[in-house]
Amino acid sequence: MNLRLLPLTLVISAAFAGSVQAQNLMSLFETARGYDATYKAAQYQYTANLSKGEQAKAVLLPTVGLSANLNKSEVDLVAASQTVNSQSRAATLSASQPLYRPANTATYQQGMRQLELASIQLKAAEQDLMVRLSQAYFDVLISRESLDFVKAQKLAVAEQLAAAKRNFEVGTSTITDSREAQARYDLVLAQEIAADNDLRIKRLALNQLVGLTNIEPKSLSRTANLSAPESSSIDQWVKQSSDFNPSVLQSRASLDIAKLETTKAEAGNKPTLDLVAGYTPTRYKNGKGINTSQVDTNTSSLTLALNMPLFAGYAIQNRIKETVALEDKARADLDAAERNVAQATRTAFFGLQSGIGQVNALQAAEASSQSALDANKLGYQVGVRINIDVLNSQSQLFQTKRDLAKARYDVLLGQLKLRQAAGTLNESDLSSINALLNP
Repeated sequence: MNLRLLPLTLVISAAFAGSVQAQNLMSLFETARGYDATYKAAQYQYTANLSKGEQAKAVLLPTVGLSANLNKSEVDLVAASQTVNSQSRAATLSASQPLYRPANTATYQQGMRQLELASIQLKAAEQDLMVRLSQAYFDVLISRESLDFVKAQKLAVAEQLAAAKRNFEVGTSTITDSREAQARYDLVLAQEIAADNDLRIKRLALNQLVGLTNIEPKSLSRTANLSAPESSSIDQWVKQSSDFNPSVLQSRASLDIAKLETTKAEAGNKPTLDLVAGYTPTRYKNGKGINTSQVDTNTSSLTLALNMPLFAGYAIQNRIKETVALEDKARADLDAAERNVAQATRTAFFGLQSGIGQVNALQAAEASSQSALDANKLGYQVGVRINIDVLNSQSQLFQTKRDLAKARYDVLLGQLKLRQAAGTLNESDLSSINALLNP
């Protein structure tokens, strides 16, 4: 993606930010990639790392330099009582090509690993953005549906309160029924205020992530099929995470770079061989200098320069010890990354399986709660149930509905987190979830 186009993207996004926008997950993801500061920082770091990697190639290429000097001298010849002035101009064009420099080769290989590391880091940032955006998106939907359920519950309790008051007036129920219904109604009002405030906060978080306002996310279709992971084997997911998780790949690249740093340190004991070429034209005023031997010349040279280090005050030996210790640290960091990622993958896998089980259980509980409410309403009408029984059934039903809505979105987020832990999360996974939203 060309980073120079980002300002234009932001201008276009801002132009449409004033009105309510019903947007799906994919469209907001494209907007977030051009706005989210964390992801943009990762993009700039990626560009910087690309340039840093390219710099490593320079150590294998020749270096060419040009130098020039102008010299003016004045000599007093005492015996001849004469002063002689001389002026010379010289320029040197030199070139040097490394023939054998082990440290340069290791530096070049480190640069290539830096390029790989840059790609891994950008991929990790993109996966993180997908999960953060989905979390914020689903948080808004969960809060919005919770508010809708609270409003529906308030309406149901209000109807029950009105019925209790009518029954009290005609003498078929006690004042206790009215007061219980009033207490439950007041409680639901407090819940509505809290739910409305929670929705405002969740909307602000989503707006901040994508740089838009008045976003209206599309909710999950009631007929959406929430599937289990493609592979039911946790070992396969753990293996994938070991092969593809960005944290593990970064640690492996860092270990390779640390090994090459040791190679560079060991190269301090090895000789170097360079091919050096030069060309120097020298010109004097009037074609000659003070001495008769100083005349215009053109000098060419071709040199093989061998350098053999003999003793550097134990600096090289101690540098090797330092890099070996850092190599061991990088190896330990890799072990820690592999263990942490494996644990995170197992946690995500079991969390997703548990979430799907909760959805199935809550769907059954919703049907049961609805049946219980219907039965209590009928019992209240015929006098075998009291008002509090109906109120409790209503509360249980709407609480189950809220839990079910949250569990469904948690399953979607769990699918993304499992793929993120395995290192395989990409846009197609986000698109698959986007297809489950209402059109």
